[in-house]
Amino acid sequence: MISFILTTKRLLKALIRAFKQPLFISLFTTLFFILLSGTMFYTKVEGWSILDAIYFCVVSLIPSGVDTSLTPTTNLGKVFTMFYLAVGVGVMFLTLLTLGKTMIKSTDEPTTDLKKRRSSK
Repeated sequence: MISFILTTKRLLKALIRAFKQPLFISLFTTLFFILLSGTMFYTKVEGWSILDAIYFCVVSLIPSGVDTSLTPTTNLGKVFTMFYLAVGVGVMFLTLLTLGKTMIKSTDEPTTDLKKRRSSK
């Protein structure tokens, strides 16, 4: 449990730092609108509930292998899903990559500061 709390704390610090970067802000905003458009589409065209649509939109962009048991049934839904996944997976990947880099940078900084202090003595 302590490990989970420490990891969550590190993730939140990285998120705060990431939101100070213009690249992350634009990626996060783009990802938000991709998820919003997917949710609206699946709610209107496929007739899914909002929760089902959000769940499908998020889980399908994360490489988790989770079976959602939700599949588009209309031809328009299938075509939309192909484009949605082609665009969304790339944006999700870049967003997670940027967040990961920020997380690694923030954990490297204390050791870098320590090395600087030791070398100055």
